Amino acid sequence: MTIVDPLVTAAEVRARAAEEVRLQRRERIGLVLRKPSFMIGLLITAFWTACALFGSAIAPRDPAAQDLIGKLKNPTWKHWFGTDNLGRDVLSRVIVGARLILFVAFGATVVAAIVGTVIGLVAGYFKGMVDEVLMRIADVFMAIPTIVLALLITATVSSKSMLIVMFIIALVFTPIIARTVRASVLGEAELDYVSAARLRTEKTPHILFKEVLPNILPSLLVEFTVRLGYAIFAIATLSFLGAGSGPDSPDWGTQVATHYPFLNGLNWSATVFPALAIASLAIGVNLMQDALTEAFER
Repeated sequence: MTIVDPLVTAAEVRARAAEEVRLQRRERIGLVLRKPSFMIGLLITAFWTACALFGSAIAPRDPAAQDLIGKLKNPTWKHWFGTDNLGRDVLSRVIVGARLILFVAFGATVVAAIVGTVIGLVAGYFKGMVDEVLMRIADVFMAIPTIVLALLITATVSSKSMLIVMFIIALVFTPIIARTVRASVLGEAELDYVSAARLRTEKTPHILFKEVLPNILPSLLVEFTVRLGYAIFAIATLSFLGAGSGPDSPDWGTQVATHYPFLNGLNWSATVFPALAIASLAIGVNLMQDALTEAFER
């Protein structure tokens, strides 16, 4: 008679379950990569990321060089995107300006994702009073519109800084991500693998970050791309309103704000091209988000 070791059997079951989860993830990732919308969005985002990282080397001219004689010119062979109100090359400023909006948007979203994930994991796992307190605090921040909160905070500080804008956006997005994570954890916490981890007397951090978190990563990834898209528009809007960057900044929102009054004089290029850059980056992120949503939440 063969004696079956229950510990070995349990280990084999866990290993098979983990392998099955890995295969499902690979299948979904392959599905995402086969979607034309995702690849188009990825290419657009990668282009602007390259501009953000290597903008100074890519820009055809010095983005700060002024030429008052040749100011407010529409596109020519010399200046493909025209010149602004100080005669600076708009193409060079658009390329260099990608650094500000991308770094701030990505940084804010990463900070919000990390903090929001921790809060959501704790609230969804412990439930009860812990959940109530954390979610009520989240509701307070979610009740204040992003732009209003940003303007209030920037009005109280003496100097403008994109770091302040990043902090504000992270502060606003954190409770939103926390609620998304909490909703996913509430469902996962009742499943057998969590009960099995408790029976093995695993510590709470291990259960949260080694057992639960990997299983909610698809939803978290989708939420991350959604927030990244919103962050791009929020930063552009705040820059347009004069919060976060100075008037000489190559930031796209600042460029639009500075030059849209000149549209009446038919000098459109210094306004249109930065606006198109904002729109293209947001579209690229949204295309990736749509593909991820369809693959991971179907």
